[in-house]
Amino acid sequence: MKHGQNILPATVYIVGAGPGDPDLLTVKAQKLLTVADVILFADSLIPPEIVDLCRQDAEIIPTANKTLEEILTLMVARVRSHKSVVRLHSGDPSLYSAVHEQMQLLADANIPFELIPGISAFQAAAAKLKIELTVPGLVQTIILTRISGRTKVPAKEELATLAAHQASLCLYLSARHIDNAQEQLLEHYPPETPVAICHRIGWPDEKIIVVPLNQMAQSTHQQNLVRTTLYVISPALLPAQGRSRLYHPEHNHIFRSSHH
Repeated sequence: MKHGQNILPATVYIVGAGPGDPDLLTVKAQKLLTVADVILFADSLIPPEIVDLCRQDAEIIPTANKTLEEILTLMVARVRSHKSVVRLHSGDPSLYSAVHEQMQLLADANIPFELIPGISAFQAAAAKLKIELTVPGLVQTIILTRISGRTKVPAKEELATLAAHQASLCLYLSARHIDNAQEQLLEHYPPETPVAICHRIGWPDEKIIVVPLNQMAQSTHQQNLVRTTLYVISPALLPAQGRSRLYHPEHNHIFRSSHH
């Protein structure tokens, strides 16, 4: 991509901005921001440093106070005016970004669109915690979920049902219902299971607290956390144990013969 106007196709680019740290943007996301004609961004979730990457003459439209219908009307009008549009979402568009309905409506309007993945908060949290969420012999499954609130969760995906797996469970959008979440998790996880409470991960004022599961709700209330909080409930937060077979000297794979 080169700088300048009208060098991108008149398309909507649904771009994941990552968890907040501008350095965690993908190269493709950064390139799109520097050349797109129009940027629609969730101003309550996207740091201004990311928007600063946009062209100086780009049309910048905050969307926190707009409905989906208003946002869609703007995107359709700009593309039909032969302009390239970046719809900037926090994290990754495939997780809790409400892009399903946007894509359906864009398709219905015959507006071309592309998705650009971003780093999700659970990945940034694991990096800050310096853990691997899949530890050999301990846990090999990651569950990304939320508790039922104003947005209902299907009955078969209720938190207590998922907790039965005792996997690395990453809980989004649940701080307002944390007492209920803790109660359901304790049905299956031991009370001493470590929980990382990650508030505004990737932002300058990020806060990470690791507590036992039975103190998760209390800590949330003490810190007055009501939004932008991710919970990582995982045995992987325990002191390191186990070893991956992948780099073990006795492990043989296509790129390396075993050593004895």
